[in-house]
Formats: sequence, C-alpha cells, structure tokens
Amino acid sequence: MNEERADAGGAAPGPADYARVCVQSCVLGRPLPPPPADPFFGRRAACFVSLKKHGELRGCIGTLEPAEPDLSAEIARNARSAAFHDPRFPRVRADELQTLTCSVDVLSPSEPCALADLDPALYGVIVLAGFRRGVLLPDLQGVDTVEQQVDIALQKAGIGRGEAFTLERFVVARYHEGEPPRDDVDGRPAPPV
Repeated sequence: MNEERADAGGAAPGPADYARVCVQSCVLGRPLPPPPADPFFGRRAACFVSLKKHGELRGCIGTLEPAEPDLSAEIARNARSAAFHDPRFPRVRADELQTLTCSVDVLSPSEPCALADLDPALYGVIVLAGFRRGVLLPDLQGVDTVEQQVDIALQKAGIGRGEAFTLERFVVARYHEGEPPRDDVDGRPAPPV
C-alpha cells in the first residue's frame, strides 16, 4: 500500500487511511509515513482515532483540543495511542492488522450547553466535575438517548449521579477508510489551515 499515492480518481488518502498506515507502521516498528500532501492535514484540529476488529471496538484514543502542530501529527499520535495505550485493551499485534478497520473523528471546538441542547446522533458530549472529565463521541451504535449518552460519559469520568457537573458539546466529521478529506465538520465550514 502506498500511503502517499492518490487513488485512481485522483483523491488524496483520507484521515482514516492515514491513521491505518500509522497504526501499521507503529505495530511493525517502522518509521511513521509522511502525511498526505492535501492541505487538509495541515490545519490544527483535535481528533479521535478508533480501531475496530470484526466490527467490535479494539482501541479509541483522542484529544479534545489540538495537542500537535497539525492534524496529520494529531492523527499519528492518536493512532499510535489507540493501538498501544488504550487501557481497555492489550496492545495491537502484527497478526491483527489485517482484521482492523480505522475511523477518524475530527472535532469542532466544544461549547458549553444544557441537557436540552444535546442530541446523541449529532453531538458528542463532555461532562466535567472539577478535574474529572468524561467524553462520548456522537452517533454511536446503541446510544439512542441523551440520558444514555450522559450516563456513559459520567461513568467514564467517575462522576456520581448526585454530583454537580457541567456539559459541553461538539460535532465531528467522521471518516472511514477510503473516504477522502472534506472541508466540513458535520456540515460546518472546516477550521482554516
């Protein structure tokens, strides 16, 4: 697989394709590939990289605010972390690579909100109580109500139901393997490069 080459239609590799080659490189002990030449990868944005094996979650790590100078470095960082540092799973092994699929969620900046402002199909949620924070991406299978979404995020943060907490929401542009970069985040214009 040549990760820098555009497909037959001329489209640049997408974020999930780049995440996949980053995971492969890390697992096989090879240097990270250079990012695709598309200017999309030069912008600053937070992202999550999700790995699935036979349709089941195998790793998911991300950032809520950009931690790297550009999106390509953010994807590479989170791809490595999803493969090696998700505490819910053992490290990805070379013999698993062919069974993995990658997706990348590029996040908008978050904004404060009320419970009534949430929709689990459209918005990701962040729950905050002091230094504790729980996050849940939008449009996840089996998460159909605001209550489910917030309950899962509270549990991830270790925040009890009776404790006070604040909410923030964000939107994502979700990319699966084979999808080229788009200039939007859930229909909103993408952040400038």
